[in-house]
Amino acid sequence: MDRYIKAPISKEDALACKSGDYVYITGTIYTARDAAHKRMYEALQEGKELPLAMPGNIIYYMGPSPAREGRPIGSAGPTTASRMDKYAPSLLDLGLGGMIGKGKRQEAVREAIIRNGAVYFAAVGGAGALLSKAIKSSEVIAYDDLGTEAIRKLEVENFPVIVVIDSEGNNLYETAIKDYCRL
Repeated sequence: MDRYIKAPISKEDALACKSGDYVYITGTIYTARDAAHKRMYEALQEGKELPLAMPGNIIYYMGPSPAREGRPIGSAGPTTASRMDKYAPSLLDLGLGGMIGKGKRQEAVREAIIRNGAVYFAAVGGAGALLSKAIKSSEVIAYDDLGTEAIRKLEVENFPVIVVIDSEGNNLYETAIKDYCRL
């Protein structure tokens, strides 16, 4: 099913997304990769405030290439989500509504998705130039010293993703394999 949602994602939209749905996101999402996640985790351990509020927000695991003239961002393809797995449950427990990446997630992340009624989306790897066309603006909001791994605020319009793990724990990577084997 095709779904059009606003970001930040409402609890109702997160719960309505089902594994295998095609989703088009419009609104504000944030980027963060390994180094930014590590800093956020350390901030939490030290009792410090995070550079962005988690409730309802969506984090895109992406580090962009430099923007071409007249564009807000360069190629913007997803990075492997499992590198953030040790940090994701803590952020989900703080209300993170969704994550966008590529690849499988550990069981602890799946459990945190279920526990918090969140969702894991996949963006198509290798399609960074195409995905960047859905990004209307990009602004570094934290950890500027990390370069491409800084946290960015993105305004997106009909950003295309696929629901991989839904709020009930259904995992497209597992069900697709089973469906394929039945054929």
